[in-house]
Amino acid sequence: MNLIRNEADIDEGLARLVEIDPLLAPVIAAAGPVPLRLHEPGFEGLAYIIVSQMISKTAANAIWARMVDKGAHSATGYLACSPELVASFGLSRAKASTLEGAARAIINGDLDLDGLTGLSAAEAIGKLTALKGIGRWTAEVYLMFCLGERDVFPAGDVALRAAVGHALGNALGHEVRPSIAEVESIATRWKPYRAVAALLFWAYYATCMGRNAIPIN
Repeated sequence: MNLIRNEADIDEGLARLVEIDPLLAPVIAAAGPVPLRLHEPGFEGLAYIIVSQMISKTAANAIWARMVDKGAHSATGYLACSPELVASFGLSRAKASTLEGAARAIINGDLDLDGLTGLSAAEAIGKLTALKGIGRWTAEVYLMFCLGERDVFPAGDVALRAAVGHALGNALGHEVRPSIAEVESIATRWKPYRAVAALLFWAYYATCMGRNAIPIN
């Protein structure tokens, strides 16, 4: 993997993106600071991403706080929880099942999260999405925020699609919210810094569209 490890890597990526695609210069100027927000890899990081998908940050943080309070933020801790305790966290059945499957895969040795950094991004995504309930968005966000992968772009993210459309729609002739396929196609021009571009557009979404939708706090 090509990795982002610090703020200097973000700055370098932004500078390279402007060289690759001059249309991003005004986006960078409008977005302001682009935060790094790297988190520790492992079950805890993956679990928080699963918890936070498709719900508000307020709801996700409340669920997560209950899980942490009961020690359910590690694979062994989660599996030690009774069904009744898991139900009290406020998780949907699908998310509870996904977390249990991920925890069991880690404990059983079927999923080596530490070993993902030795794989290509495509291979790592394949390992994660092989688990029931983990889709491409979850895998890509994990690679970005927990492993620091530099060249993934979660085109399925609604906020990113809206931000790309808002910032570049007129220039590229796209709708206000381009389709996933359209955003994937647009993002190919930003290789090998697509994750930096994603961080940029989340920052743009917060600054210029008034909402903070970055998947991890």
